[in-house]
Amino acid sequence: MNESQENRTTCCIVGGGPAGVFMGYLLARAGVAVTVLEKHADFFRDFRGDTIHPSTLQLLDELGLLDEVLEVADFRAERLHVNVQGKRFVGPDFSHLPGKCKFIAIAPQWDFLNMLSEQGKRYPTFDLRMSTMGTDVIREDDRVVGVRCRSGDEEYEIRADLVVAADGRTSTVRGVTHHRIDEEGIPIDVLWFRLDRPDDDEGDSLAWLRDGHMLVTIPRRDHYQTARIIQKGAFDAIKAEGLVHFKETIASVCPPLKEVSQGLASWDEVKLLTVQINRLRKWHEPGLLFIGDAAHAMSPVGGVGINLAIQDAVAAANLLAEPLRAGALTESHLAAVQQRREPAARKTQRLQSTIHHQLFGKGRAAGEPLSLSWYLRVFVWAFSPLLRRVAGRLIGLGFQPEHIETPELAAKQ
Repeated sequence: MNESQENRTTCCIVGGGPAGVFMGYLLARAGVAVTVLEKHADFFRDFRGDTIHPSTLQLLDELGLLDEVLEVADFRAERLHVNVQGKRFVGPDFSHLPGKCKFIAIAPQWDFLNMLSEQGKRYPTFDLRMSTMGTDVIREDDRVVGVRCRSGDEEYEIRADLVVAADGRTSTVRGVTHHRIDEEGIPIDVLWFRLDRPDDDEGDSLAWLRDGHMLVTIPRRDHYQTARIIQKGAFDAIKAEGLVHFKETIASVCPPLKEVSQGLASWDEVKLLTVQINRLRKWHEPGLLFIGDAAHAMSPVGGVGINLAIQDAVAAANLLAEPLRAGALTESHLAAVQQRREPAARKTQRLQSTIHHQLFGKGRAAGEPLSLSWYLRVFVWAFSPLLRRVAGRLIGLGFQPEHIETPELAAKQ
């Protein structure tokens, strides 16, 4: 280990995901010195959420970055479709939403983060450190005053007026600070895997339900990022049935994937995502703020987690840029972020939890098919134009969409 060195910044953000990079970009743009720590060497990760909802597209448009994002998008749609028992139905409808962006886009998250970080690097106040992990916080006089970091064999400290934990649902910062968290029991997990896209596929049905099984197919340029929804704890039982049976189930639920599903060669290509819904009781303490999944882990329902995290980042930047620039940050400023964003997170989690328990049931044995109750089948089959619009608004905009209020004060390099 090399000799310790110390760094100084105004705001240190732990976690280089969408929330962390977006907040870092906005603060740097507003003239605040910011350091963002990302533990990996690059942003390339499979099984990250790739949906960019109208609320986030609107923010990018306000920043003049919409065209850059749409250039890397694999897919965009004004409406999403659901296939139930072999019949295709129109699902959430975004075409009626206010503003310029009346559609949902799907773009590889690594391309989105690369674009955003390159934009950030145009400001001298933006410092992104890859392969650097925040391992602990530094406390002095009952206040967080910085972060302990590790980069390879080197360990050092970064002192900061504010530390922001944006390091996700398995937050290291949350773990070392022992903040109290409330968990909600969720009856499902998700199996993620990649399948080639059939040559004649249009990619407009994102959810497939048949005989108690459910698949989600997220289109990329040449493949599907595919999710099979399973009962929580059922993965071992599914593996015991064998990979052949697993592929037969895929083909049964989604017949267009019958041939390409044969490309799954081993269970190593199938990754388990343990679904969680939880939230911190308190998002802050002196010198420390939690945002995104570190403050409130969302389920994959609606694909809203990333977009909610970005809304957190925007609200935090709106409320904190000025006091950070002035050196006048207090805990009351951090409390204002929680006061602004917690209601939307709670409402979204409540809605997700209701959908989970109504659609997938409670207390079923591992390995059993999902419980798709008859009244929800009727709901999907009778999906009315009004319900499509309501679903489109809830998914597309959420309960508290934010807008860019931070000024561009830093000179570009």
